[in-house]
Amino acid sequence: MRESGKLLAQVFVMLDDVVKPGISTMAVNNLVEQFIVQELKARPASKGQYGYEFVLNSSVNHVVCHGIPCESQVLTDTDIVNFDITLEKNGFIADSSKMYVMPNASDEAKKLVTATEQAMWQAIKLVKPGIRLGDIGHIISKLAHQNGYSVVREYCGHGIGEQMHEAPNVLHYGKPNTGLALKSGMTFTIEPMINQGSARVKTKKDGWTVVTKDKKLSAQTEHTILVTDSGFEVLTLRPEETHLVAN
Repeated sequence: MRESGKLLAQVFVMLDDVVKPGISTMAVNNLVEQFIVQELKARPASKGQYGYEFVLNSSVNHVVCHGIPCESQVLTDTDIVNFDITLEKNGFIADSSKMYVMPNASDEAKKLVTATEQAMWQAIKLVKPGIRLGDIGHIISKLAHQNGYSVVREYCGHGIGEQMHEAPNVLHYGKPNTGLALKSGMTFTIEPMINQGSARVKTKKDGWTVVTKDKKLSAQTEHTILVTDSGFEVLTLRPEETHLVAN
């Protein structure tokens, strides 16, 4: 799991230099596939999963999750976009996503992305043996609501390992001191989806793309987490985030 996570972090380091206005989401998909297969000698775990044809989800602006990459979808200088990528190495899977904010995105969009990232990190920092899943969901929803946002309830984090989706479900809302108690050795994702407006979502006719019903912005961010004997380890940690986990 550590190896898969480190390799997946490298994919986002690569993307940091290429995700700019003018690139299509399909071009990003193709670059990621080439990098994972040829450079990292790993497998893009999303391709073929549930019949999905691509190696990532590209969710732009009001797309909540599961956006399909497309040649005609070219990023503009005001967009925000989430790239959600999975990678398998030696039988184990890591899962992570990152928001990219284009240079002229609105202040409202930047605030939403920042709040979503903060909610995820506050939840991650709670992780240790004995903490319950309700505590994780509660802190995410609390921070979202404090900023005037809503939390998508239809989609959640999940256990992960030899399969992409394993037990338990990791909800992004909940009550403190309820739910499954964490134990050392567990691996799961925390991946809040936070909406600027209503929490209501709908799936488009393509059967994949989930959008906000009110067409307001949505943001998501995700890491794969290991519960250690004394706390947590972020298996998909990227270099620019190391200061966030420093004691």
